[in-house]
This record gives sequence, structure tokens and C-alpha cells, in this order.
Amino acid sequence: MMDHCIELNNVNKHFGGKHVVKDLTIRIPTGKITGFLGPNGSGKTTSMRMMCGLLRPDTGSGQCFNYDIFQQRNKIKPLIGYMTQSFTLWENLTVAENLLFLARLRSIPDAERRVDELIGEFDLQRFRHILTLHLSGGWKQRVSLAASILHRPKIILLDEPTAGVDPYARREFWKILHYLSGEGVTILVSTHYMDEAERCHHLAWMSYGKLLASGTAENIIQSQGLTTYAIKGPDLIELEYRFNETDAVEQTVIFSNTLYVTGQCRDKLTTLVGALPGVYTTEKASTTLEDSFAHLMKKAIPV
Repeated sequence: MMDHCIELNNVNKHFGGKHVVKDLTIRIPTGKITGFLGPNGSGKTTSMRMMCGLLRPDTGSGQCFNYDIFQQRNKIKPLIGYMTQSFTLWENLTVAENLLFLARLRSIPDAERRVDELIGEFDLQRFRHILTLHLSGGWKQRVSLAASILHRPKIILLDEPTAGVDPYARREFWKILHYLSGEGVTILVSTHYMDEAERCHHLAWMSYGKLLASGTAENIIQSQGLTTYAIKGPDLIELEYRFNETDAVEQTVIFSNTLYVTGQCRDKLTTLVGALPGVYTTEKASTTLEDSFAHLMKKAIPV
């Protein structure tokens, strides 16, 4: 199996006079979960749709499973499972009825058996005969995900699938994504949650239509060259204000009783933190993915 299933080179997309995706060059690993992050309007959803042949780029080149994303989109589309953020199934049908109707609509062989298989895999047995109207948000998303893979796609496209879903349901949903990835399915998912980003094998961070960074979370963190210290002591809010007025500190955040300060110049930051009076305790801390993305956003310039 090839190590990457999607490759884009200098891909661009405009909507009217707006340049939504700018010279995007990226590779997507096969059978892995790739998370797309960035503010609303950054171009991540448009990029994902172009990768999968659902939207035609204006310029550039690209392949999805060796099919050209310009000329062979009709070959790519059957390989794709697509799940939208909002629930789009029929609320006046039961879980089983929804899945069976869609399976027959897609002319899936042995539709009843395929539906039974997915109901078992997604732990939906107790909801089989329940109208989807009565399901919680987390269970609705699980049914939607099952519906998106009825035809056994090679790639699943998920647009902020857990928005508005409670933390427990989100965690359970991600267990299913990792199960599907383990079965060899490539998953593209957009998210605003840092904890979900850390669950991805590969990340792509976009802003203003540009790709700012891609790779594993660890690689992205290391590439930014940031240093972080954890500080405990009195009057942390006042200390945070003071730090933010210096050029040694790039960003600060208080969690519970600890102030975390991050900067790109290690020597300056170490000197500043080392000069604190003895009422404070300090120690080197790990720079987080959120710190790295905040640093990337500061450098991002709208074009």
C-alpha cells in the first residue's frame, strides 16, 4: 500500500472574488486520521472537498488514489464517505430504517446484512427500532457515521463531526474513528478541539487559505522552537500582565494555580523567569499543541 493516498500541488480555489485556498501543497497518509484545523473561513473544508473530488480546483494538480482530481472526479466519488456537521437523516424513521433505506438507495449488495453489521460495530443494537428523532446528539452522529460508510469507502470526510456533542460522546466517537483507521480507512476531519487534534495521526493547520504547518503533532510543536515555563506563586494575574509587556514572552495562559509563559527566545525567557523573587517556583514545561498553533496564528498574515 502506498504511504500517501492524496497529493495536491499548488492547488487554488476562488469563490467569486475571494481566494479561498492558496497554492496548497500537501500529502495525506493512507489509512491514517488527518485533522484539519484553523479558524472559520480558513479554507480547510474547501481543501478537504477538493482532495476528494467533491469540488473542482481552479488551478494546480492533484491525485486521490491515483485518480486525477480534475479529470477523474467520477472515479473518486464512489471511494468517499461524507458526513456533514448537521444531522441529515430522517428523524421519522428508526435507526435501522434509515440505514436500510440508504443502503438500498446505493444499491449495496445484501443490504440487510450490511446494516446488521454496522449496527453491531457501532453498538446501536438498543436503538435499532428507535426513531432517530429521540436520539441524543452523540448517538445521532454515530448513526450518521455508520450511514457514511455503508458502501465501504476508502476515505471518510468529516466536517466538524462532534460540534455541540458532550465530551463523553466525543471520546466514544473518536474510538470508532480509530477503529476505522485501524481497518485501513483514511479519515479527513476538521475540528476546533485541541484534544481531538492530539488524537489525529497527522495535522494540517490552515489560515487565510494558506497551509501554515503539516505533520504529526510532535513535529509541529518541535518545528516552532518554543520554550515554556510553569510558574506558581502569588498574584499570577498581575505577573501575567507584567510578562506580556516584555518581548521575551510571546504568550501566557493560567491554568488553575499555574501560569504558563511561552517564548521563542529561550535565553531571554530563561533570564526573565530566573529573575523572579523567591516566592515563585518555576520549572520547565512541555510546549503544547495549542501554544504552537497560537504562535503560528500570530505569524499568519492575511493576503
